This record gives sequence, structure tokens and C-alpha cells, in this order.
Amino acid sequence: MAQETDAPQAPPTAPTAPARALLPFILPAVVVGVVASLVYIGVSTAAEQLQHVLWGPLPDALGVGRYSVLWMFVMLTATGLAVGLVVWKVPGHAGPDPATLGLNAPALPPVVLPGLVLATGLMLAGGPSLGPENPIIAVNVGLAVWLGARLVPRAPGSLWPVLAESATIGALFGTPVAAALVISEALAGRPMRGRLWDNLFAPLTAGACGAVTTILLFRPAFDLGLPPMGHPNAKDVLAALVIAPASALLGMCAVHAFPLVHAAFRRLRHPMLMLPAGGVVLGALGALGGHLTLFKGLTEVAELARHPDGWSAGQFAGMAVVKLAALLVAASCGFRGGRIFPAVFVGTALGLSAHALVPAVHPALGVATGVLGMLLAITRQGWVSLFTAAVLVASPAIIAVLCIASLPAWLLVTGRPQMQLGEDGTPIR
Repeated sequence: MAQETDAPQAPPTAPTAPARALLPFILPAVVVGVVASLVYIGVSTAAEQLQHVLWGPLPDALGVGRYSVLWMFVMLTATGLAVGLVVWKVPGHAGPDPATLGLNAPALPPVVLPGLVLATGLMLAGGPSLGPENPIIAVNVGLAVWLGARLVPRAPGSLWPVLAESATIGALFGTPVAAALVISEALAGRPMRGRLWDNLFAPLTAGACGAVTTILLFRPAFDLGLPPMGHPNAKDVLAALVIAPASALLGMCAVHAFPLVHAAFRRLRHPMLMLPAGGVVLGALGALGGHLTLFKGLTEVAELARHPDGWSAGQFAGMAVVKLAALLVAASCGFRGGRIFPAVFVGTALGLSAHALVPAVHPALGVATGVLGMLLAITRQGWVSLFTAAVLVASPAIIAVLCIASLPAWLLVTGRPQMQLGEDGTPIR
């Protein structure tokens, strides 16, 4: 006689969706993907053109060094004044406090979007250490929700934010894989009907169209061109197990300081005080760390990677600390921007510092594990952190080492505050 058991039974496998249920989502996903990429390209191109003028012909005409201490103070303070004026006077005040926003942006009303675009473009051109990802996602989500409800009223309202987020992430990274990883991580915490791939079908379509549009028109490049890493050995694994947690610990220092610095700027109460004050502090940090610690950081990361032996370990470490401090200040005082791109610079500088300190550490390994640990601390996005670290060095052999290094780094950051605040100013866990 068979013995009965009270062991829980595995849930039945969810059925796959029929093709006719997925086909209606293709056209909306394609349109959202292309439009989201065009918004990103438009804002980035305009900001780059303005940056070229502000940090090139203008100081040359005034007889001031392009990256002199004086010009860094002038430009960053002026950027704080300009963005502060937008936040103060433009309808919608350029959206909510950026310290409260992550990659999953709320659907902002249309009146907010022009001011948010303007504040983002001025920030990108002026030199604060933030990237375009958070505000561009917010703009695209707002556009998608507003236009989607009017043009396709029968579509579920929850469709448009997911498509816009996926499309923008695909456009930012130049690949839909990043979008699929972010969305799959978000879906893991929500009730989900059907198979995972069925739920990813429309977001992946939007991300692919956003990525292809960006590749065709903007040609993004994340590969830093570092020498590829060969077959990893035990020393490489040991180095990864040291660098990634060390980078995560440094990132967590900024995370824990974030609510304190944010509260200090909020005591000034007015954007025309908070943002110029932040600009002054950023000018001092730029003077301390040099011009490579300005801006969102991708161009500057490429400069570091072209000369992995061009600075000492102390200089690399100094740039990492200054850039992290600049990220902390810029994200706290009210500049509209994201934290992923400057965090990549910080991780890269730390990894190259490890290589300079211990030449046996391969530069690709140092960069990948430094970026991995920093992104885990700053973003708390495991898949995106692994993906970004691997893409930067384009060494397939490093992926297994990164997976191992992510484990102790994740133990250091999980369950602890994130670099994002609630509306009441308290850290989100």
C-alpha cells in the first residue's frame, strides 16, 4: 500500500499564449520602440551640440582654458542656475524630485514633459555627473501613456509603461537584451499570467526596435576595447572575489550618505538655491578630480580604457572617489538624471586602480568586476549589473567569473537601503 505524503505538489506549467493573442501587440511595440529611441537620440544630440559649444568655442573666445578650474566653477554653477530656473518656472517643475525616481518611472502628465526634457538637456551639456536614463524613461513613459490612451483606447493601460521602459532601455544600451533582463526582473515580483516569454514578447519587440533605431542613427558603443581576457585561472577568480565586493562596499557608502546629503540640500527649500549650491560643490569636485570626472561618464570611461596604464593606482582611485561624490551631490541637489552611467565610470576607475596596484590583475577583469560591484550597490539590478559589466569588456571567458563575483557582492547589498528615496525622504529597501 502506497504511503500518503503531505508534500506540496508542483504547480502545473502555464500554457503558452496562442499567436493570435500576441500579434496585436507587435505594431504598438514597434511604434513605441522607434519613438522612444528618437526621443533619446534627439535629447542626446542636442545636449552634445550644446556641450561642444559650452566647453569649446565659448571658453576659447573668452580666453579661458576649456577645463580650467575657473571655467568648471562657472559652467557648473551656471548649469545649476539654468536648471533651477527651469524647475522653478516651467510648468510641471520638470517632474518630481529625481531622488525618488528609478528605472520604473511613473506616468507623468504631458505638461511636465517639456520642462523635464529641457532640464535633462541642460544637465547633460553642463557637466553634472548624471546620465540620461531616468528622465528619458520618464519622458517616454509619459508620452506612451498619453498617446496610447488616445490612439489605441482598447489596449490595457498597463501596456504602455512597460513598452516605453523596454524601448528606452534598449535604445540606451543598443541591445534589447538589457530591456528583457530589466523587465524579467520586474516581473519576478508581480503576479504573472502565462509563460515568462509570452509576457516578454511585446517588451522585447519594443526594446529591439528601440535598439535597432539607435544603432542605425546613433551608433552607440559600450565595448571599451580593452585587451580580451584569456582562459581564467584561480588568481583571476580570487581577484574578482576581492574587487567586486570592495567596489560594492564603496558604492554602499554613497548609498548610506544619500539621504543625509539629500536632506542637507532640501533645507535650502528653493530650486534656485539648491541647484546652484550643488553646482558650486560639483565645480569644486571637478577641480579636484579633473575634467574626466565631469559629465555622464561614457566618453570619459573610454578615455580611461584607452590608457589603462596611464595613471597610478592612487590617481585612478582618486577619480573614482571624486566621481562617486559628484554622483551623490548631483543626484541629491535636484539635477534631473540617472545614476547608471556615472556608476560605470566609478567602477571602471576602481578596476583600473586594482590593475595598476597589482599588474597581474587583467584590466578587463578589473573593470568588469569593479563595474559589477558598483552597479549592484547603486542600482540593485542584478541582471543589468552583470550584463553591463560583461558588455564593457567583450570577453566571453569572463562571464563565469562575474557570476561568481556577484555572489558575495550581492550579499553585501541585499536587504539594505537603495540609492532611491521615498516621497517622505526615507530610503527605499
